[in-house]
This record gives sequence, C-alpha cells and structure tokens, in this order.
Amino acid sequence: MTAKLIKGTEIREEILEEITGEVAEIKEKQGKVPGLVTILVGENPASQSYVTLKIKTAHRVGFKEVQDTRSEDISEQELLSLIDQYNQDDSIHGILVQLPLPKHIDEKKILNAIDPDKDVDGFHPVNVGRLMIGGDEVKFPPCTPAGIQEMIVRAGVETSGAETVVVGRSNIVGKPIANMMLQKGPGANSTVTVVHTRTKDMESHCKRADILIVAAGVPGLVKPEWIKPGACVIDVGVNRVGEKPSKKDPNKMVAILKGDVDFDAAKEIAGSITPVPGGVGPMTITMLMRNTLLSLKYRLGLV
Repeated sequence: MTAKLIKGTEIREEILEEITGEVAEIKEKQGKVPGLVTILVGENPASQSYVTLKIKTAHRVGFKEVQDTRSEDISEQELLSLIDQYNQDDSIHGILVQLPLPKHIDEKKILNAIDPDKDVDGFHPVNVGRLMIGGDEVKFPPCTPAGIQEMIVRAGVETSGAETVVVGRSNIVGKPIANMMLQKGPGANSTVTVVHTRTKDMESHCKRADILIVAAGVPGLVKPEWIKPGACVIDVGVNRVGEKPSKKDPNKMVAILKGDVDFDAAKEIAGSITPVPGGVGPMTITMLMRNTLLSLKYRLGLV
C-alpha cells in the first residue's frame, strides 16, 4: 500500500489562512499588526530570492513588513547599531538577519545582539535554553523543526510513546527537533534516538523508528530496507543532484532535487511520508510567520 503523502504545500495554506484570520482579528480589536523586519546585507542571489518570498508571505498574512537592505561593506558596528534600533522599535516584533553575512562580520555576534523576545528564528542562546526547558518557557521554536512537528501532528501521527529516530545533529534541525519530540505535551512525548556520522549501525536504529526524521543532507542516505513498515518518514533533505529542462520552458534548465530518503521505494513501505520538494520546505517561512504573530501576542498579553 502506498504511503499517505504529508504535503507541506497544503499544510502551509491551512496555517497561513489561520494566521491571516488572527491578524485581522487583533487589528480590529487592538489596532496592532505584527511587524517583521528582514535585514539583508549584500546581493547574494539565493538570499535575495529567499527574502523576497518572506516579504511576499508577510504581506499576504497582513503583517507590517520592513525590508532593510544594506551594502556588503557595512561595518560590524553599523550592523549592530541597526539591530539595536529595531530592538527598541515597538512596531517591530520579529527581527531577521539573512545569512550568510560578509566574512568581515561575526555572524554569532550579530545574531546574539537580537532581542530574544524578537528572535523569531529561535536561534538566540536564550531561546535555545527556553526550548531545552520546554513547556511554558518556550517562546519561539526554530522554524524548520516547528514545521516538522506541525506536519506530524496535522497528519494524525501518534507521537506519545512512539520511537522517534532523528538522523542528523545540526543546531538548526537535528538537535532542536529531537528536543521538541521528547518534551511533555501534544505532538511530543516520544522516546528519541539521535544518530549521526559516528553512529555504529545506523540502519538498526532507523528500523526501530515509528517516526523517522532525516536531516543529514546526503541524497538517498536512508534506504527503503531501513524503514519500519507503516512508519512516518519526514525527509528534511533538499539536495541538488543535477538539472533538467523546465516543463514550462524547455529552453530553461531547472534543478533536480532529491531528499535524504529513497522516496520512490520508501513510499511503498512507510505509512506516511513527505515528498521532496513540497514537503518540509514550505513550512519554514510559514512557521516564521507564526512566530512573529506569537511575538505580538506575547507583547499584548494574549498568550
């Protein structure tokens, strides 16, 4: 039996509609809307494309959106002063600094300068600590892990008591999602194992998983025989493995994307699975919008 597809594109639409409704209600009752600023340094094409999508999504849900683009030769001190300016701005509830930054700027210093209560990416050490404590302490879970958890919940997958295996230990995905899945609460209460490049016999761990979350950045790493029949498989990997002519314009080449899981074979074994593309990817910016709305709600005492 072919696995149920967990489509991030569809779940994204559901959540964005929910956010749009909440924003409209708060605006009507409180006269406030969430404010999001994106700081872009330089002209990296990939960063520009990603920022454009953030702006478009923020406008769609009714946010105040500020795009602050600075030249690549901005000094570290000037960038720190700019962040401080937005830290003090009561109309701004979320601050994003698009990475990567030029080599003369210390990324860690810049990210740590953001007010933790406006750090809607969830990367500030204070928010990492809040995530570790769990419960009511959590303000802004990192966006990609939050999207993963939301997909699992909305797909109707039982997490309480489930064996969850996370492949990969990055600070952006692996570590936070492992932490989130073992916390007390809905969409969690799992028994979590994290495997990585130094794990002996990764296959045996994966075979135990009721929920298998793969975020290794290695195309086709997880083989179909590693998957427990009926498991929920979340493939976070988006790996460019070549190019092909575009269906819309045969003269234009587009990237061939593959996940960390052998999708075609895995979908015949798993109970549910995310596609690549169209799975986890669309959820990241969506959860960024939700975190920004949450920031305003914290400010207004609504949560």
